[in-house]
Amino acid sequence: MQCVDSSPEVLTFRLPITAGPERLDKVLAQHIPEHSRSRLQSWVEAGQVWVNGTPAKARQKVGPGDHIEVHVQPAPEQQAFTPENVDFEVVAQSSDWIVVNKPAGLVTHPGAGNWSGTLLNGLLFRFPELASVARAGIVHRLDKDTSGLLVVARNETTQTHLVRLLQSRAVKRVYAALVHGNVIKQGTVNRPIGRDPHVPVKMTVERPIAPKEAITHYAPVGRGRDFAGHAVSHVRCELETGRTHQIRVHMASIRHPLVADVLYGGKCIAGAQRQMLHAHALSFIDPASDAAVSFEAPLPSDFKAVMEQLSWDVQ
Repeated sequence: MQCVDSSPEVLTFRLPITAGPERLDKVLAQHIPEHSRSRLQSWVEAGQVWVNGTPAKARQKVGPGDHIEVHVQPAPEQQAFTPENVDFEVVAQSSDWIVVNKPAGLVTHPGAGNWSGTLLNGLLFRFPELASVARAGIVHRLDKDTSGLLVVARNETTQTHLVRLLQSRAVKRVYAALVHGNVIKQGTVNRPIGRDPHVPVKMTVERPIAPKEAITHYAPVGRGRDFAGHAVSHVRCELETGRTHQIRVHMASIRHPLVADVLYGGKCIAGAQRQMLHAHALSFIDPASDAAVSFEAPLPSDFKAVMEQLSWDVQ
């Protein structure tokens, strides 16, 4: 390979006259080994690799004297802390914290498959000072398809304060859920949760990997049926701990999976397109005043639309 020009953004080189015909992806992998073959192939497919002044094609062959130009693209994970204009509602804020109403469909924190377009990216765009706080001040999360309230710290002192409150179970988090079946009375599920040994994307209470204590309190709010006569309950759930998928796993464990939570046995009824779970109420001790502050987020439109498709018993 004869290098003509090299920079962090663009690599250009000409194959030697003695080079034999070879597939472009193989040539790229040989000469740019610091990037995976799949990433290089994605650049070809995205039109970021040119051969002799023309965008390259997948599975294209190159040969002696060909001029190759590669527009190096940042790794997806490098975009994790890039400010982006992401839509979300700020319910309240102080000089120490921000309370956010996260819409369903928005990922809280960047991770594999979701390196951009997250709540974290939106927080950095709207509140640039959060760049100096670990994880942009996020101290707890909601699943992508769960809507509702989150508190975000605006400085490290408040972040430490909120984390300690969560650890001591002094943050009140109440959820509204629609579940299958008739929930007759209030109760508590106290079963450790860990990774499912058979399905990596699931959590479980049945022989979990690395289980952690998990406690969920629940109480019926209303009972109804869908058009086919299947029972549905509107349930209030309160977290004592905060494990991944906790309410979803615990309600499924007592045979009341969330409506439309297909991962844990729920069915898509009454037009529901995501698990019917909404973080409705949040309260915590304000570090500045040492007094409790409380917030509520009304049910989102899609949640209310599903409820309107159900027939509810008169209480």
